[in-house]
Amino acid sequence: MAPDSTATAEVVASTATAFVPVQTRSERPSSTSVEDFEAVTGREFEWKFIPLDKIKHLIDGELDGSPVAFTYSESTGTAVEWVDRTHASVGSAGIPEDRASANAWSSVEKVLHVTVSGEESAELVIRRDRFGTEPRAAHLVIEATANAHGTVILEHYGEANLTENVEIVLGDGAQLTVVTVQEWDDTALHLSSHFARVGRDATLRHVIVSLGGDVVRVNPAIHLVEQNASTDAFGLYFADAGQYFEQRPYIDHVAANTRSRVNYKGALQGQGAHTVWVGDVLIGPHADGTDSYEQNRNLVLSEGPRADSIPNLEIETGNIVGAGHASSTGRFDDEQLFYLQSRGISEEEARRLVVRGFLAEIIQQIGSPALEARLSESIEAELLRAQAAGVR
Repeated sequence: MAPDSTATAEVVASTATAFVPVQTRSERPSSTSVEDFEAVTGREFEWKFIPLDKIKHLIDGELDGSPVAFTYSESTGTAVEWVDRTHASVGSAGIPEDRASANAWSSVEKVLHVTVSGEESAELVIRRDRFGTEPRAAHLVIEATANAHGTVILEHYGEANLTENVEIVLGDGAQLTVVTVQEWDDTALHLSSHFARVGRDATLRHVIVSLGGDVVRVNPAIHLVEQNASTDAFGLYFADAGQYFEQRPYIDHVAANTRSRVNYKGALQGQGAHTVWVGDVLIGPHADGTDSYEQNRNLVLSEGPRADSIPNLEIETGNIVGAGHASSTGRFDDEQLFYLQSRGISEEEARRLVVRGFLAEIIQQIGSPALEARLSESIEAELLRAQAAGVR
């Protein structure tokens, strides 16, 4: 019997139009237009963990993109100004890879532009605490010129209903630390996409600290685009009952002889506390000599929390120095507690000492003594509140 040519043609046509999922992290679609992204259903991997009902309006809804007042510390070698969204620096670090980020991008009226140009290390603190409860969009560009040295700290407090984009651009030889601290009120919603472009012989230290808010999602994408570019990416989070904190760091090794270290640590306590960490490292086909390692550690302090931790590593060249990843989630180390208690320390104090020691490694990487001391106090306050509430 002769083959059914019509049926064969239909099979071929069906195969040709079949959906093919994204095969590598670098293939993820990107656009500044909301319409270029499919509607979010919650079944997508990028959105599968987050409580979508709480933040859906930030993805699809209308956002107020007008400038919001802020305060900042004057610092030699730095400049802060509002610029138009058509400014040449806007888009130089990256563009949105999800619908929420694109909604913010297309909604803002002005962009806050920060320049670090001094070769003597300077610290600039920007305090953002006036967003209110209306849905808002924001956009920042932090630019370190060639051979500049400095630290930019973004502090967040109060109420918020915010989705934003933060761009970080390092010129050749620049040494820049960017710290974002989320100590929002308990009802705050905050979606933040960070894009970083690191130039030749430049080093970016990127630190995320999330302690307050209802739903907080801060996702950095760091692109090492020139030879000898380097990044150290740190994260610290402490989730209480009902809080949701998410971080999805992406390190893109584009050029040869680049280096990255990713180290995130979190503690969780209370019913419904939920944290998500998804670490992506891509070593591209031209990234010979790459040296990369990522890890995430979670300490569960009570019954009821959930920590999702997913490391991913893609390697497209065989000529690398090294690459690896690690992930762990667990309860207190009984031997540590026993050792401390055998020295006359109460169980409650022993537990606080273990948590402080666990998180201190990240706090000490910030490089700002005043901020490090304040965050240590905030962690201690979290632990004392849990102890008073009898959380175990």
